[in-house]
Amino acid sequence: MIRIAIPDDAPPVLRASALWPHLEARATLDYHDTLPGSEERLIERIGPAEVVLNIRASSGFTARVFAQCPRLRLVSVWGTGTDHVDLRAAARRGVTVTNTPGVSAVSIAEHALALLLAVARRIPLLDAAVRRGEWPRGQSVELAGKTCGILGLGAIGRRFAWLARGIGMRTIAWTMHPKQAEGVELVELDELYRASDVLSVHLRLSRETEGLIGPRQFALMKKSAILINTARGRIVDEAALAEALAAGRIAGAGLDVFAAEPLPAGHALLALPNLVLTPHCAGITPEALEAGLHMAVENVWAFLEEQPRNVVLA
Repeated sequence: MIRIAIPDDAPPVLRASALWPHLEARATLDYHDTLPGSEERLIERIGPAEVVLNIRASSGFTARVFAQCPRLRLVSVWGTGTDHVDLRAAARRGVTVTNTPGVSAVSIAEHALALLLAVARRIPLLDAAVRRGEWPRGQSVELAGKTCGILGLGAIGRRFAWLARGIGMRTIAWTMHPKQAEGVELVELDELYRASDVLSVHLRLSRETEGLIGPRQFALMKKSAILINTARGRIVDEAALAEALAAGRIAGAGLDVFAAEPLPAGHALLALPNLVLTPHCAGITPEALEAGLHMAVENVWAFLEEQPRNVVLA
């Protein structure tokens, strides 16, 4: 039987899924329900395997990891993002990398909308005030008729555009792949920053997108603008965001992703009242979880049948 390493099911999701008995019946499994924590430990866990089922993006598949694991043929990633995998190093070593595109699109888009409504309607602040016995009024923003700018029109960005239109917003977008526009008005990048009342980030993290939104971009945005990020934390310059929020250069933000996760104690973002934070959980619903795990496992069987699918290119 094929040997599959699962080095990082922490907290466990794969072991608890309906897929586990079928996986166990078809493969020899090297299973770990803790994070490796280092390159050395990751290499130790996956070294004997031909296939890796990667559950957590905190496991970094570097050039050194691939060099030290010569038996490895496939890394099947549960999730869309592959910024933790050195794709060029994988290609040089003949290792295929697959992911699970689109399976969390509905869940993440809904979460982005929830963050937007929480910020615009000041839900966390108002909830806390009512619990203190206060009764604040008239501090919310109506979104119907406002312009929603969408940065990236993959499966999640397109779904979020549909939801934004559903609450009466005008949608505009900038994307690296204009063929995916599907009825959304495309604009230049600087115009997206200038025109948006809401800017929602739905890009992959790459060399081109890391730090894409920084001081210059915040200076272009409306003072009434709201930023939503459910993509990757490092796309946004967090120091610049904290400064923009504290100085009132933008009105608010909702974040599910951060440059360092969990957020370190004392981080500048934690003290800002015009910011709503969630713990990188947008795509973790029972529906999305099971669908994503199913696709990750099916990607393994397809690869072994020499019909690879959902292959991520370097």
